[in-house]
Amino acid sequence: MNKPIVEHPKRDRILNPAETAVLVVDAQMSEFNDAKRAEKPEYVGAIETRALPAIRRLIDTTRPLGVEIVYTMIESLTKCGRDRSLDHKLSGIHVPKGSPDADMMPGIEPHDDDIVLPKTSSGVFNSTNINYVLRNLGIRNVIVVGFITDQCVDMAVRDGADLGYYMVCAEDGCATYSAERHQLALKAFGGYCRVQTVDDVIATLEPVT
Repeated sequence: MNKPIVEHPKRDRILNPAETAVLVVDAQMSEFNDAKRAEKPEYVGAIETRALPAIRRLIDTTRPLGVEIVYTMIESLTKCGRDRSLDHKLSGIHVPKGSPDADMMPGIEPHDDDIVLPKTSSGVFNSTNINYVLRNLGIRNVIVVGFITDQCVDMAVRDGADLGYYMVCAEDGCATYSAERHQLALKAFGGYCRVQTVDDVIATLEPVT
């Protein structure tokens, strides 16, 4: 009896837009306001000069190809935040329901029919129904951008990979509190995804005819 052929997929696959989503992680105004700028000037500077333009370019280029744009942001389901994870309560992380701090950064706001998933933990796959949603959409490939690289982006990449998605991190569309932390994070979770620039990611999108 012949043994079945075992496929060994590689990380250089072409991305079919119909099976691909861009996941924008926590690119919200709580990370891009005057208080954050005063507290973390290097971080906000990296968002302003590098990451935000890269995210905008990725969205504007992929959306017309039929790529699904999915947003997640830290926002409680309640005003008081009683629904938050224990970690967020211990860390003092709270964006009240309906707060302007949950709004997306300028230039990358969701369109009317985009999917937006509030979360109250670092991992979007842990505290939202994103896995169920992506499966229903027929998504196999997930391109991750957003903030911060070594926390919520890291969690999205690792958890998505463990759930069987082909994960891609567009590195210039992410940022954290220092350039060193950003590079260390990319190196740490690089085994779970393909790490590329936004322009290189775009170059791998090719509709299947």
